[in-house]
Amino acid sequence: MHAMSNEAVAITGIGLVTPLGLTLEENWRALMEGRSGIDTIRRFDASSLPTRFGGEVKDFDPTQYMDAKEVRHYDRYTHFAVAAADMALADAKLQPSDLPKEKTGIVVGSGMGGLETFMENARSLIEKGSRRVSPFFVPATITNIAAGLLAIRYGTYGLNYATVSACATSAHAIMDGLMLLRQGVMEVMIVGGSEAAITDIGIAAFAAAKALSKNNDNPRTASRPFDLARNGFVMGEGAGILVLERKDQAQARRAHIWAEVRGAGASSDAFHITTPPEDGKGAALAMRMALNDARLEPRDIGYINAHATSTPLGDRAETAAIQSVFGEHTPNVAVSSTKSMTGHLLGAAGVVEAAYTAMALHNQTLPPTINLDNIDPACDLNHVANKHRSVSVQYALSNGFGFGGTNVVLALGRHEK
Repeated sequence: MHAMSNEAVAITGIGLVTPLGLTLEENWRALMEGRSGIDTIRRFDASSLPTRFGGEVKDFDPTQYMDAKEVRHYDRYTHFAVAAADMALADAKLQPSDLPKEKTGIVVGSGMGGLETFMENARSLIEKGSRRVSPFFVPATITNIAAGLLAIRYGTYGLNYATVSACATSAHAIMDGLMLLRQGVMEVMIVGGSEAAITDIGIAAFAAAKALSKNNDNPRTASRPFDLARNGFVMGEGAGILVLERKDQAQARRAHIWAEVRGAGASSDAFHITTPPEDGKGAALAMRMALNDARLEPRDIGYINAHATSTPLGDRAETAAIQSVFGEHTPNVAVSSTKSMTGHLLGAAGVVEAAYTAMALHNQTLPPTINLDNIDPACDLNHVANKHRSVSVQYALSNGFGFGGTNVVLALGRHEK
């Protein structure tokens, strides 16, 4: 084992299943067009709910990735994870047989796990009795089953587990992947997260917590980070998986490298279960830690993919954190929140946004924050508002913050061939 303390690792594969599309190309095109993936909920009757819209994954057929029997045994969040992982491996031009069996690790998390399965079985128990609870209930609902299933699917013997830290879940998974590769514990890491919480209980619960926008008449404009008219986040669903490899190894096999994960920082607010402190102190600490780990200065960063969920308090706290870290350099850092288009993918948000950041560095084009018509004066940043922006950017941050006051920031770098 050779420790590589602060070395960068390569992102060689990306797989995405999101409200913007089922392929990398579809996702990137939607981001560049500034197209919203948010609409009225179609999968079930949401008419009695206070919020009746979300960022649903459309036209997804899990039987393209799993046989019909397997599909029945697992929750929708697992279906998304399997599809995204298969796409990530294909994008990395790796067959399962190419993976170093004992040196491939899998860290794939979920914030809520199999919520739909949980709801269906609770209903069966109450209405029809205990005999009607599925024998697959436990494996279908627990949050680590996607990771376990992928290890079985690819025949890998390295570690497999889930990170669970609300909306920071998959950013933690990427951080773990970075550290395990640096330490030489693993050679390939399959990391990410998946979420399928657009269910009646999921929407009702977040609405009860007063977290969701209720803009039922205009779903496409409901997610508006940093805008004065924002009034809560919009639930999204989907999955993102990255294939991470040691850089020397990726170059030796002539892999296509999207970008590099240069560093990561993680912190706690130690403040409140759902609300960040006004000064964004915990978020600022995580950003400083990520810069330090990546051996970068604030002036090196040209772009931040903000966590900004479109909540009144959260976006202001993140702005305060960015201003405190970047000081006079703040106006030079372009900022956007892709949640304006995808909604908030909870446990999958961190990885999907890190993937978008990697693609932005690779293409030297920044995705916009759409619906940003009147910038909140308390969110005074260099916003990429409503239209994508062509830039020359070497380094970027991707922010992920979760309930419980947990923060993860990833520092990504453009790959120089």
